[in-house]
Amino acid sequence: MKHQFNDSGCKAILILSNFAYNLEKIISKTKIQHVIVSDMGDMLGTLKGGLVNFVVKYVKKMVPKFSLPSAVSFKKALSIGGKYQFKKHKIFSDDIAFLQYTGGTTGVSKGAMLSNYNVLSNMIQVSECMDILLKEKKEIVITALPLYHIFALVCNALVMFKYGAKNILITNPRDMDGFIKELSKYNFSVITGVNTLFNGLLNNKKFKNLNFSKLKVAFGGGMAVQESVAIKWNEVTGCPLVEGYGLTETSPVVTINPLDGTNKIGSIGLPIPNTEIKFIDDKNKEVPVGERGEICVKGPQVMVGYWNRKEATDEVIKNGWLITGDIGVIDNQGFIQIVDRKKEMVLVSGFNVFPNEVEHVISSHPKVLEVGVIGVPDKKTSEAVKAVIVKKDESLTEEEIKLHCKQKLTNYKCPKHVSFTDELPKSNVGKILRRIIKEKDLELNSY
Repeated sequence: MKHQFNDSGCKAILILSNFAYNLEKIISKTKIQHVIVSDMGDMLGTLKGGLVNFVVKYVKKMVPKFSLPSAVSFKKALSIGGKYQFKKHKIFSDDIAFLQYTGGTTGVSKGAMLSNYNVLSNMIQVSECMDILLKEKKEIVITALPLYHIFALVCNALVMFKYGAKNILITNPRDMDGFIKELSKYNFSVITGVNTLFNGLLNNKKFKNLNFSKLKVAFGGGMAVQESVAIKWNEVTGCPLVEGYGLTETSPVVTINPLDGTNKIGSIGLPIPNTEIKFIDDKNKEVPVGERGEICVKGPQVMVGYWNRKEATDEVIKNGWLITGDIGVIDNQGFIQIVDRKKEMVLVSGFNVFPNEVEHVISSHPKVLEVGVIGVPDKKTSEAVKAVIVKKDESLTEEEIKLHCKQKLTNYKCPKHVSFTDELPKSNVGKILRRIIKEKDLELNSY
């Protein structure tokens, strides 16, 4: 919060009272001048709203104590604002709509400047791909990602608003029992999420009892959708788990798998309309079809640049092309497969090992719930592969994992080290954070 508030230069904040205690810790180190605090029930009317606020604060104790003496309540702010006359502001396509901060999973979080043109272009690009399946005012969409995340912001909030869809917001998808109970109330037709979310649902016994008769499609993004999860999802729901690809810097969607039944499991699909993609090597030369290269994107959805970071912008945008930092490969039919993040590649005796590939193999083991693969120092090979695993079955052993990998991977790609944990660190959208796994591992172990 402190980094993003100071980096953006924000002067005012509207914050839910549940999180105001976090603001109290850092507000003196920011330039914020105005604080508006909202309670959960503020827009639910006097009686129901008052009851909700009482339960949230005193029964469920979801509002930790905080002290923000200069703060104004949301209702009071509305009352004060009601005394003024609205003055219409002229809006232009190249105006910045959002300072959308990157996840910072491999470095410092940067503010991507997304213009009205960027965001509206991506809305139209995405809906062009969805028109084959989705109908206006007919869809019920399950939104289990926070709306501040670019995936949910554009695809769930804005695109589905364009369709007039009903959006069901799941505020705590980590509570799987509560999540599934909420799902049972609706004949939902669309659900979006990340691999860990779909995997968590599939591993809950109550999930398979839901009514999937209206479900048309599940969209996976934010991280690689594992093949084993996509196959099981189709078996349980009778509906495809369609993978797409995007970045904060591309507003966000770049590719989507076709919704006409020709989608490819393990692929991120085809470029969306008006989007160009090329693959380059370390010398910035394009590689042939079928060879791995760094993905570069050009299109109306590519950001203006990073806020107050010209050097960082110049590093990633060259001649209109966004250099993504993701390694991928395209086949003869135009389908693209993500190999992994360039920065997270493990170098074993001069050979490149991509964690995604190893994670896909390990996650196919029936006793594995989740896995994160990292590179650790090694005196002989410079780096070695390590797998950190959450068990689905307590009987799982290190030897079982190593044998499973030897049967499916080249020797240098097999994990030299295996450890087990109760939980893997994840971002707020459920993306497994390899950087944090690596930091914790190096604190605990010497190699």
